[in-house]
Amino acid sequence: QGVLSNISSITDLGGFDPVWLFLVVGGVMFILGFAGCIGALRENTFLLKFFSVFLGIIFFLELTAGVLAFVFKDWIKDQLYFFINNNIRAYRDDIDLQNLIDFTQEYWQCCGAFGADDWNLNIYFNCTDSNASRERCGVPFSCCTKDPAEDVINTQCGYDARQKPEVDQQIVIYTKGCVPQFEKWLQDNLTIVAGIFIGIALLQVNIAFAAMNCMEE
Repeated sequence: QGVLSNISSITDLGGFDPVWLFLVVGGVMFILGFAGCIGALRENTFLLKFFSVFLGIIFFLELTAGVLAFVFKDWIKDQLYFFINNNIRAYRDDIDLQNLIDFTQEYWQCCGAFGADDWNLNIYFNCTDSNASRERCGVPFSCCTKDPAEDVINTQCGYDARQKPEVDQQIVIYTKGCVPQFEKWLQDNLTIVAGIFIGIALLQVNIAFAAMNCMEE
């Protein structure tokens, strides 16, 4: 229960807890795998029909989700922005949350949702005069540009970074937000991402047809 509570605090999104989504997806995958395996071993027509029909439904749901993601891409961008900023506020509340955000910012070479100033949302990093934190007007170390010659991470590299002029900030920290960086990555790797999804879809269709052929035999 404690583990689920920690995950919930990290992934909570507008009142919806994705932990339940993971549980539901895991349960569906178990039932589907069980039906397909037992149906094939026992040559059970009912289980094979259930398996093929359910796999077909999942395929069409994935297709629908892909179309909706393209149509409502601006809404998805807003939700991603909300999600990142929501977790920026709680950055110091949970070590797992810190690791998640730090990994994201290091991997995408970004800082905040749309820029480094998003860290004003955090009580430790905001630039208000009443903030007595040493991290005031700073950013986490994961926002810092990396020097290949450095073997040890300087966890204080982001201190006072946002007090510098924007030109100087670009030398010390990443100034691009994670949402634009993610969009750029998608555009750069669109062919690969589309190929992976098409490959998964074709595999599902082939499995469904194989199950139907087993029923006919």
